[in-house]
Amino acid sequence: MTDLALDISGLRKSFDRPVVNDLELKVRQGEFYALLGPNGAGKTTILRMVAGLLQPEAGSIRICGIDSRTDPVAAKSIVAWVSDEPMVYDRLTPLEYLEFVAGLWEVDARLAEQRAHELIDWLGLKPHANQRCGGLSKGMLQKVALAGALVHDPRLIILDEPLTGLDAGSARQVKDVLKQKVASGVTVIMTTHILEVAERMAERIGVLAGGRLIAEGTLTELRNRVGRGNTTLEEIFLDLVAENTSADAAA
Repeated sequence: MTDLALDISGLRKSFDRPVVNDLELKVRQGEFYALLGPNGAGKTTILRMVAGLLQPEAGSIRICGIDSRTDPVAAKSIVAWVSDEPMVYDRLTPLEYLEFVAGLWEVDARLAEQRAHELIDWLGLKPHANQRCGGLSKGMLQKVALAGALVHDPRLIILDEPLTGLDAGSARQVKDVLKQKVASGVTVIMTTHILEVAERMAERIGVLAGGRLIAEGTLTELRNRVGRGNTTLEEIFLDLVAENTSADAAA
């Protein structure tokens, strides 16, 4: 059994221009990995391909050893995807939504009900469990969407700006849930523009620019890479992106 939750090789995708360029990326099982990059770097496109929402033009994606191109159903069954815009059904309550999503994944009804209640409690949604989602705030909807992504007990959780619209208390709840999932062996891959979150939570950090991985490592390794031993991730990120821009301009 592979120890990699995600193994990407030679991944390419273009729209009106190349967005992902021969990407190589490996993330270990049970790891919290932050994928950072400026706007247009290809972060969301990469995650959408991993989640099976976009098809790559070339390259391979293996999720816990499963080839997502040759066995897409099996790959999707162990992945959770949460975007920055919560996508839930307005006319359902959070409990109804979780039971509906569990049914799509063919989770046993009794187990689905148990997990739904656990997730509702875990994310502080109990006071809103029987309210229609259409009347909830964006922050509450984001937590409902996260609960829906977790109800089938995925092995890889993909989060695209998951803290958007959350107040400080809700953000802490979500971060605590993610930490507990990682502690249990689940892999989390997250994009965020809140670099302090990545600095505190991620075990390894990848920096993207122009659809390529330009740097990767622990915070200490990245500090060594830029030659600044006690600097913030924000300063490291800006240095690496500027260095890459200068190199591209000189090429």
